[in-house]
Amino acid sequence: MHILIVEDEKGIIDFLKQGLEEEGYTISYATNGKEGLEKALQLTIDLILLDWMLPVLSGIEVCKEVRKQNTTVPIIFLTAKDTVQETIEGLKSGANDYIKKPFSFEELLERIKVHFRTNKEKEKLTLGTITIDRNTFQVFVDKKEISLTQREFELLSYLIVNKGKVCTRNKIIEDVWDIHFDYDTGVIDVFMNAIRKKLNISKEEELIKTIRGVGYIAND
Repeated sequence: MHILIVEDEKGIIDFLKQGLEEEGYTISYATNGKEGLEKALQLTIDLILLDWMLPVLSGIEVCKEVRKQNTTVPIIFLTAKDTVQETIEGLKSGANDYIKKPFSFEELLERIKVHFRTNKEKEKLTLGTITIDRNTFQVFVDKKEISLTQREFELLSYLIVNKGKVCTRNKIIEDVWDIHFDYDTGVIDVFMNAIRKKLNISKEEELIKTIRGVGYIAND
């Protein structure tokens, strides 16, 4: 699961990043609202930890903008603001939860787990006759189960989550492989060929189309 931390205090970022990575989560972070909003909209994010008081754009502004394009990603406010009115304002902006600083890491971790369990809308993805259940890591084509490797599953999920958008090879390497340095992106083509073969999809089909020299796009 990929968590985005939007926080301007480096100490809190380092504390959360270390703890959450030890729990097996993939972590991205931003130190101002503008950068946080860009990453929230560009990356495949499963949950956002969002500070209220941020440079450039406030947490409230970021939350509202994210909600215009993504109605399902859980957003948890991390903030020192704790009046009833402020809590209501945060929830009205689209946040799912609200935890007051300073907070217990154990409490935050349990809240994160709860939101992952209850965010059922994102667990099933569809593309044409393909259905992916991200809760059970199963893939079906016309109700027939297809066996994919973990990396194939992650790549197919990524393309479907971003269907309608061109996914460049560099972004796929960063977001799926979690590699942030120069790397031979030809490995993606090897995995795509395997996925197409298992799902019986030809290169000519629009379902998962190759954009020559750029990447891939999934379309219903």
